[in-house]
Amino acid sequence: MTEKRVVKVTKRKARKAVVAAFADSAAMAVLESGPVKADSATVIDPEMRRRLVAAEAYFFAERRGFSGGNEIDDWFAAERVVDSWLNRSLNS
Repeated sequence: MTEKRVVKVTKRKARKAVVAAFADSAAMAVLESGPVKADSATVIDPEMRRRLVAAEAYFFAERRGFSGGNEIDDWFAAERVVDSWLNRSLNS
């Protein structure tokens, strides 16, 4: 008989794994770098933003138990969160 192996994963580790799967290191560097002056042409690549939004939308869906029918609401909420992060990062 095969023994099932259970690995305990904390929410923090799971979040990092999902973010790593959706967002590349350049996008994460933008968010983790802290305040950046917006006087230069500092713009995040649209594909990086999409990946960050996708990761955040996944967490919204996870929090509600992945019940169907709210995917668009999750996406819009995730866009607001990511845009807030980016605005704070660029305007601080």
